[in-house]
Amino acid sequence: MALLSAGSRWLVSSRNADAEALLQRELGIPSLVAAVLAQRGYVTAEDAHAFLNPSLDQLHPANLLPDYNAARDAILGAKERGELIYVHGDYDVDGITSAAILQRFLSAIGCKVHTHVPHRMKEGYGIHKSAVEAAKEAGAKLFLTCDCGISAHEQVELAREAGMVVVVTDHHTVAGDLPNAQAIVNPHRPDSVYPFAELSGAGVVFKLCDGLTRELGHDPQNYYRGFLDLAALGTIADVMPLIGENRIIAKFGLQRLAETKKAGIRALIQAANITLEPGKPLRSSHVGFQLGPRLNAAGRISDAAMALRLLLENDIVKAEELAKEIEAVNVERKSEQQRISDEAVEMVLSKGYQNRNVIMVAHEGWHSGIVGIVAGRLVEQFYRPTFVMTIDSRTGLCKGSARTIPGFHLADAIRAHPDLMTGGGHAMAAGCSLKVEDLDRAIDALDSYAAKFLTPEDFIPSIKVDMEVNPDEVTLQAAEALSKMEPFGFANPEPLFVSRNVKIAQIQPTKNPQHVRLMLQSESGKSAAGIAFGIGERLTETGSGAEGDFLFQANVNEWRGTRSLNWQVKDYSIPA
Repeated sequence: MALLSAGSRWLVSSRNADAEALLQRELGIPSLVAAVLAQRGYVTAEDAHAFLNPSLDQLHPANLLPDYNAARDAILGAKERGELIYVHGDYDVDGITSAAILQRFLSAIGCKVHTHVPHRMKEGYGIHKSAVEAAKEAGAKLFLTCDCGISAHEQVELAREAGMVVVVTDHHTVAGDLPNAQAIVNPHRPDSVYPFAELSGAGVVFKLCDGLTRELGHDPQNYYRGFLDLAALGTIADVMPLIGENRIIAKFGLQRLAETKKAGIRALIQAANITLEPGKPLRSSHVGFQLGPRLNAAGRISDAAMALRLLLENDIVKAEELAKEIEAVNVERKSEQQRISDEAVEMVLSKGYQNRNVIMVAHEGWHSGIVGIVAGRLVEQFYRPTFVMTIDSRTGLCKGSARTIPGFHLADAIRAHPDLMTGGGHAMAAGCSLKVEDLDRAIDALDSYAAKFLTPEDFIPSIKVDMEVNPDEVTLQAAEALSKMEPFGFANPEPLFVSRNVKIAQIQPTKNPQHVRLMLQSESGKSAAGIAFGIGERLTETGSGAEGDFLFQANVNEWRGTRSLNWQVKDYSIPA
C-alpha cells in the first residue's frame, strides 16, 4: 500500500497474521516484535530465535571460504620461513580496518609484516604499480591484499614476476576472469560455497584469521576479544547488510568497541565525544556517523596511513595526538564538503538538471575524495541518480562518484556506455571517469538510458514502512523487546510504523523550532509522548487538535533511572 505525504510515498507492507501468531506463541514475544520479524522473513520460531539471539557459535567455518587452504599455506609458509609479508589495504574504513587486523594478527603469530594503505590522490583506487615495486624492494615474498585486488590482473602479474606469491582477499563483486593469484579469498566468487557472501573486506580477513587461529591451536575466544572491534568498524562503516554473519560481527564487535583496550580506538571515541556507559555497547550509529567519518576523512583529503597508524597505536598519548590530527582533517573535510555541495546545488538549479532523469555535474577544483559524499547529498535533495565529477585540466579527464535511487543500477549504467566512460562499482554507489569533451554527450546518454528504467513515480521519495499498527500495541514492553533486533543498519533498519486516526493533543516547542515535543492520542483515548526532529515548524503550523496518520519509531527514553515509551515521529499526513 502506498500513501503520499509531504512529497514522499509511504510504502506500507501488509502483515502476516499467521506467522505473527506462531512467533508470539512459540517465543513469547509482543505482537509488535513478532510482526516485524515475520515481515522481514523470519517466519519460523527457529529463524526468529536465531536472529534475536545471535551467537559467535553461529559463525561459519572459515575453511569454507574460497581458496582458504591455499591462503593458509601461503601465509603460514611465509611465517615458518621468516619471509616478509607485504599487506596492501585500501583508503576507506573497511580497507584500513582490514589492514589493521592483518598487521596486528600476523605480527602476533610471529610473522614479519609491512602494511600499506594507498594515498587516494597519489595512487588512486586499488593497487598502484608503485606499491608492487615497493614490496619488491623491501624483499617481500608474499603480497597479501585486503579489501582490494579482485580486478588487479596486471598488478598481480607484476608481483608474480617479481618473485612474490600473491594472495588476494576481497569482498567486491567479481566481473570477468579472476587474477592469476595463488589464492583469491572472496565469498562473491561464482564457485564459492561459503554460506554468506555479504562480508565486508574486514569481515573476510577477520574470518581468514579466525581460521588461522584454530589451525595454530590458539583459543578463538581470545581472538574474538582482540579483533571483533576492528571487524565491526569495517563492517558497519562500509554499510554492509547487518544480517547473517555481519549481524553477529556487528553486535559483538560493538560490545568490544565499548570495552576496547586499543589506545587508538579509545582516543578516537574520545575525540568524537562519545560517552561510554558501563556495560552498554556502542550503537551502530556511533560507527556510521561519528567514528567511521573521522577515519574516512583521513583517506578522503589527507593520507589514509594516518588512520591506520591510529588503529595500530598502543601508546595512549601518541594515539590522542593522532586522533586530534584526524579531528582537524575531519573539520576540514566537512567545510570542503559544504562548499562543494553549495556549488553543486547552484549548478543543478541553474542548468535545470533537477528535472532530468539523471544529474551529472562537474567542476575543476572539487576534491575527488569528497564528490561521493556530495553525490549522496544531491540524491537526498533532488531524488535523482547523481554523478558528481572533478575536472582535471592537465589530463582532460572528469573523474568522480555516483549515487542513485532504487530502480537505477549505477554499475550497469556505466558499463552500458563503454564508448563514453569507464568505471564500475555497485548498484547504489559507483565511480567513473570520462573525457571532458564527452561530458555533454555523457549527460544526454545517461538521461536517455535512465528513461528505460525510471518512471515519474520513481522520482517521488519513498519510505519503506514495516506495517500499520494499532497504537495500543505500542507499549513500553514492546519497544524494549524491539531493541533485541539491534544493531540496526542496512538491511536491518530500525522498525518504522504507521498508525491511523491519531490526534495531536499537544505541541511543546523546544529551543530549535525545527524540533518539537508532542502528546499524541489514539482513537481509544490512549496517550503517547512523542518527539519530532526536523518537522517542528510544519507540525506547529498544523496545530493541536489535528488528526491523521503518523509515521514513527517506538523508542525507549531513559531519564534518571526511569524508562518510558516515546514515539519518534518521522512524518505525518493530515486529511484535507
